[in-house]
Amino acid sequence: MRVLVADDERLLADTVAEGLRRLSMAVDVCYDGDGALERIRVNRYDVAVLDRDMPGQTGDEVCRSIAGSEVGTRVLLLTAAAGIRDRVEGLGLGADDYLTKPFAFAELVARVQALGRRSAPAVPPVLEQHGVVLDVARHAATRDGRGLGLSPKEFAVLHVLMRAGGRVVSAEELLEQAWDEFADPFTNAVRVTVMTLRKKLGEPAIIHTVPKAGYRIGGPA
Repeated sequence: MRVLVADDERLLADTVAEGLRRLSMAVDVCYDGDGALERIRVNRYDVAVLDRDMPGQTGDEVCRSIAGSEVGTRVLLLTAAAGIRDRVEGLGLGADDYLTKPFAFAELVARVQALGRRSAPAVPPVLEQHGVVLDVARHAATRDGRGLGLSPKEFAVLHVLMRAGGRVVSAEELLEQAWDEFADPFTNAVRVTVMTLRKKLGEPAIIHTVPKAGYRIGGPA
């Protein structure tokens, strides 16, 4: 899942981003609405976490822009205003969910994951293929009942491949969905991560390389 966090409280934004990254999400961070709009024009996000009261373009304006487009990004608005009228107003802008500050990080995670599952096509919270069970909410992965002990990036790559359901996923697509905006497009990080992931998954191999195309999960080609 790729997430944008936009909040002018830098410590809060950075802390939320770091916590989400530990759960294998690719997270970009900015501290004003103008930066949020710029990133949304360039990148495809599953979820945008927006503070309503950012400088420049406000979170409300960013939310309205997303809602009026066809990018498909789900919006979680953050605000210190907890009144019913404020929540109704925020949802009326096109937001998919609303969370008041201060909040428990566990609740924010649950809401972000729920919004991610509402992407098109819908993604179930637990994926099962070829003996591999990926529980996104618990951030746990097993194969035939054996814990895999995946790193955050290995978990993210496996999630993207399992979501694809056997479709070939290019290295560029993996880089876009599992890494943040600072990833070097010429890096070999995808190849190395797939290699270590294969070792942890064990035999028989279920991640297959499709020459000049990418990777897919499934039985032998």
